[in-house]
Amino acid sequence: METDCTHHDSASPEAETGETAPKSAPTPLPPGTRLLHIGPHKTGTTSIQGALFAAKDAMAGRGVDFPAHSRHPMEAALAVCARPGMMGDAKPTEGHWKRLVDAVHATGRRTSVVSSEFFADAPDDEAIARIVDDLGRGQGRGQGRVHVLVTLRPLWKIMPSQWQQYVQNGLRMGYEDWLEHMLRKAPYEKPNPSFWRRHRHDRLVERWVRVVGAENVTVVVVDDRDRDGLMRTFESLLGLPDGLLVPVPVPDTVNRSLTLAETEMLRKLNMEFRGNGLPDEVYSKMVRGGAVMHMKNACRPAPDDARITTPRWALEAAAGIGAETAERIAAMGVRVLGDPASLSVVPSVASAEETGPPRIDPEVAAHALYGALAVAAAAPAHPAVPARSVHQTSSKELVRVLGHRVLKRLKRE
Repeated sequence: METDCTHHDSASPEAETGETAPKSAPTPLPPGTRLLHIGPHKTGTTSIQGALFAAKDAMAGRGVDFPAHSRHPMEAALAVCARPGMMGDAKPTEGHWKRLVDAVHATGRRTSVVSSEFFADAPDDEAIARIVDDLGRGQGRGQGRVHVLVTLRPLWKIMPSQWQQYVQNGLRMGYEDWLEHMLRKAPYEKPNPSFWRRHRHDRLVERWVRVVGAENVTVVVVDDRDRDGLMRTFESLLGLPDGLLVPVPVPDTVNRSLTLAETEMLRKLNMEFRGNGLPDEVYSKMVRGGAVMHMKNACRPAPDDARITTPRWALEAAAGIGAETAERIAAMGVRVLGDPASLSVVPSVASAEETGPPRIDPEVAAHALYGALAVAAAAPAHPAVPARSVHQTSSKELVRVLGHRVLKRLKRE
């Protein structure tokens, strides 16, 4: 149980650290290593996955394989970790995991790399042991060894991003209320128990060390000021030449976070959605796949949009957890790259009053509505006329009936 993740009184530096001294490249991993990058979420995973996938042919020419069939083998990681996936989406199957394992085994004794932040959701030592055994199985002594890579960022940078991501999966709780539950209300696991499993980073590292040993774990503290630093680290570990991995632009629908106004609009919609008992499949198709996706694609956040702002007390709590995390990881004997002290810094962040209240642009709302309507219009069939007049039916019942009809149409597709 992750029940002691909050009460910290130690003060941290009030500003982020300045320029860092030049860092020497880490020693490459032995040839034949299977490098497993487990995230966690919001630590540069999308960027590195895109770069690895784009460079897979160039890497293969230098003895390093990227065996996944897509940029991010999310379904495979969700399946082996027994996670259900996003609200309303089809549940990943054992077949997704087997396909990835088979692809890894097909690399033989060559070095390979697999990356998914959902591996951080592995629920226990047994699940971790299965992941490691499956990926490393079938090689001779000293070959095919799995080496685990964990990327970390300060917790204060992760919290707002994770909250809006949870809202995109149906969360109805406001940000400050959510922080209260995550940081102040034991057992700190409602409404999102996955948060601390992913982001109590010392315990995440400790779980994987118990299975693979400290000598087979590398922790990278990501420096956001060095935009290409993570690319260079992967190149060094994999024995690739400098500059082979480059950031690849990804669609906004993949990587853009929602603004505060967009998140609040979606959160209110989530409340209406749950209050009317609509099926999860409708949410997946019409809300996340329709409204949110079209809004992200069509709308660029303005510089003066209100930000998701973390209150001072939560910043200090996050810094305290970061300090404890850095101390515990240092005692585990794993290789640590980057500056662990950055995990305990308290940033200077503008208050909510300075950024102003969230106000949704009518154009943004229109794009979101159009996205949902476009999904509904794409369904080929038209619903039958109801036996009762609309005026004789409650609005709650009308919404429920509409949702079920849309779901039927989506299933017929």
